[in-house]
Amino acid sequence: MLIEKKVSNFLDELASDAPTPGGGSVAALAGALGAALVSMVSNLTIGKEKYREVEEEVKKILGSSEKLRYDLSQLIEEDIKAFNNFMATYKMPKETDEEKKIRSEKIQQALIEAAKVPLQVAVKCCDIFDLCKEISVKGNPNVVSDAGVAALMAEAALHSAILNVKINLRMIKDERVREELSSSIREVLLKEKGQKEEVLKIVEEKMK
Repeated sequence: MLIEKKVSNFLDELASDAPTPGGGSVAALAGALGAALVSMVSNLTIGKEKYREVEEEVKKILGSSEKLRYDLSQLIEEDIKAFNNFMATYKMPKETDEEKKIRSEKIQQALIEAAKVPLQVAVKCCDIFDLCKEISVKGNPNVVSDAGVAALMAEAALHSAILNVKINLRMIKDERVREELSSSIREVLLKEKGQKEEVLKIVEEKMK
C-alpha cells in the first residue's frame, strides 16, 4: 500500500510520469495529516494534571480524529484504485456495437466511482474543522498552533478533493448523477464556509 511507503518514495512516485498517485491521493493525504495533528494536540493534553477537567472530552476528540485519520488514509488508496479502474475501461474492446455499448457503460460507472472517492474526502475534511475548533479551545495551548495548521490542511484537502470531483463530473453523462454530485459539492462548501477562519481566530487569541 502506498500509505506504508517512506515519504521520500511517495514523493518520488508523485513526481514521476505515472498518473497515480495524483491530486486525489494528495487531497486525502492532506486531510489525514490534518486529522493527525488534531490527534497530536489531543495526546499532548491527555494525562496532564492541568487539563484534567477536560480530559474525557479530549479523549473523545482523539477517538474521532483517529477514525478520520484512518478513513482518509484508506481513501489515498481508494483514489488510486478508482483512477486505475477508470483507465482500464478505456482498454476494453470496442470492435462491435455491443462491445462499444458495454465499454461506454463501464466508463461511465468508473467515472462516477472516481468522483465519489474525493467527495468522501471533502466530507470528512468538514468533520476535521469541528475537531480543530474543539481542541483549540480545550487542548494544550502550547501546541495550539498545530490545531491551526490542522485546519489549514483540512481546507487545502477539501478544496483539492472538490477539484477532483469536478474533473470527473464534466464527463459524466447522467444528468441526475451530475446534479447529485454538484449538490453534494455545494453542501460541503456551505458547511465549510468560514470554518478555517473561526479556528484561526481562536488560535491567534490563544497565542497572545
